[in-house]
Amino acid sequence: MQTATGTLSKRRRIFWLVPLIALALPLLTNPYTQFIANAMLIYTLVTLGFSVVIGNLGQLAFANTAFFGIGAYASAIASTSLGLPWLATIPIAGLAGALGGFLASAAALRGIRLYYLAIVTLAFGELMRWFYTHAGALTGGTDGLPVPRGRDFGLALSSGTVQFYVFLAITCLLVAGTVNLLRSRIGRAIIAVRENEIATASLGIPTSQIIVTAFMWSGFIVGIAGAMFALHTGRVFPESFGLTQLIVNFAMVLVGGLGSVVGAVLGAVALTALPEYVRAFPGMEEIFFGVIVMVVLLVMPKGLASLLARFSPIFQQRYHRD
Repeated sequence: MQTATGTLSKRRRIFWLVPLIALALPLLTNPYTQFIANAMLIYTLVTLGFSVVIGNLGQLAFANTAFFGIGAYASAIASTSLGLPWLATIPIAGLAGALGGFLASAAALRGIRLYYLAIVTLAFGELMRWFYTHAGALTGGTDGLPVPRGRDFGLALSSGTVQFYVFLAITCLLVAGTVNLLRSRIGRAIIAVRENEIATASLGIPTSQIIVTAFMWSGFIVGIAGAMFALHTGRVFPESFGLTQLIVNFAMVLVGGLGSVVGAVLGAVALTALPEYVRAFPGMEEIFFGVIVMVVLLVMPKGLASLLARFSPIFQQRYHRD
């Protein structure tokens, strides 16, 4: 069995070919498709962070958009007010997102779970959006906050191609970090909480702390995605982090597959790219988006990742030891 597991792990190294192949993408795209490709990398991290909480941890929580906004505004404020280069704002955005994850999940330390936790996290997201709108001196209010895009450490970040390579490197690091976390002792505890929290607690595992840890890692990932979004768009607005964004992120997780790293990538890529094909037909985007989500969930309730898992075991998520 160990031989089979080792063989499977070796076969999964084929996944590293994906970013290597993606290195050639800027040579084949125009500025518009390059913009979309950059957005795919951003939403890959957003979907991955969301999936850790609702897929791997099994908690119904909706603070993902709040983490996204916190990271974006932390990066923008550090760039404009402190004059830091954008690359130096990435850890700030990640730590701010992790702090947001702690605040959003603090209720879990008091035993609040599932639907009650969902309401708490939803309220947290709306509270942050209210803050972005009314703290005009810090956030620019409804006019938004510009993000300077100059040269950082010799990199011309105003170029979509340079952004792509930077985003790709960050995305690979965080995806690999998440996979390693989920395969670690903490990751197995996260999965155990999802399966049966009472049984997990009976083993002496502090389940509330595990829940907070999962939220903080989710906030860290999505906060960095927010910094990437701020650079990508050049300006951050409160409207970018509302309920519509939350619904889109949720749909990406469901279409890709709950709790699947591969599914997070597939869901983000599919629901970022496909609506672009109907952008020329105003008013049809929402209909097309809704139809895609309904069809995928009806045909493949476990998401696109389950389709790939039928063809090869390397796409199956396995975090336990044989």
